[in-house]
Amino acid sequence: MGRRKKGRAIHGWVVVDKPAGVGSTQVVGKVRWAFDAQKAGHAGTLDPDATGVLAVALGEATKTVPYVTDALKCYRFRVTWGAETSTDDASGRILRQSDLRPAPGALAAALTAFRGDILQVPPQVSAVKVEGERAYDLARDGVEMDLEARPLFVDRLEILSEDADGAELEMVCGKGGYVRSIARDLGQALGCLGHVTWLRRDWSGPFDAEGGLSLEELERLARTPELDTHLRPLELGLDGLPALPVDELAAARMRNGNPAEVLSGAEYGETCWASRDGQAVAIGTYRAGLLHPSKVFVT
Repeated sequence: MGRRKKGRAIHGWVVVDKPAGVGSTQVVGKVRWAFDAQKAGHAGTLDPDATGVLAVALGEATKTVPYVTDALKCYRFRVTWGAETSTDDASGRILRQSDLRPAPGALAAALTAFRGDILQVPPQVSAVKVEGERAYDLARDGVEMDLEARPLFVDRLEILSEDADGAELEMVCGKGGYVRSIARDLGQALGCLGHVTWLRRDWSGPFDAEGGLSLEELERLARTPELDTHLRPLELGLDGLPALPVDELAAARMRNGNPAEVLSGAEYGETCWASRDGQAVAIGTYRAGLLHPSKVFVT
């Protein structure tokens, strides 16, 4: 007999407005403890010094994490000119300095090259794996790495304000974007060097920082019925996928891992989710009137 999992079998999403000075893994741990949940995960790491929306999945909602991770995200940040650092933000040691500053209009012109489908080299201090180890662990041991450039889709990158020493920018991008790399590369492109001095994620997929729980609220409401009112449906994690209604017989077949008929169609081969009375039954591939489940929800 398997060991019984500790905690409650509770399912859904919790949106935390993460403060600076705490890591994403620590936040997930606090949420799991506060809800006394059996299982928890998050959709998209935020740097310890960054603030904003951190969406935490509990229970069966963890099966929807990849779809939120793949969604667009919005960041606001300040890039300060004149120095390049080992972490590409204000927490690192200064590697190079420059007295140069962008000419009027130069930043706006430079942003063109950072929109659309671009290639981006992650920061030395990042979660990228190098021969099985995290880059940030190697960097802290003094190892310098030649990290490979990775594709990134930047939907929007705009100037919110600008002064002689830096600029506040807003970026909407896809999966795998490093704001610190944008700041570093902009500084290099403009010849003045640059790094991030503050960063906030305003929204991630269907989740917005506005209305998110603070850590203080989370701790105050921990293990109380009132905290459960902040739990959001796991179906929000499937916001970008087509929902195909099913009857109870089809739902039962899918819960056993079998293909079943859906009551409306989609594109052949498209990833969809089966909905019974608005609740998620399974995620799968649509083919000729049937949904072939790959993930099944047990709530």
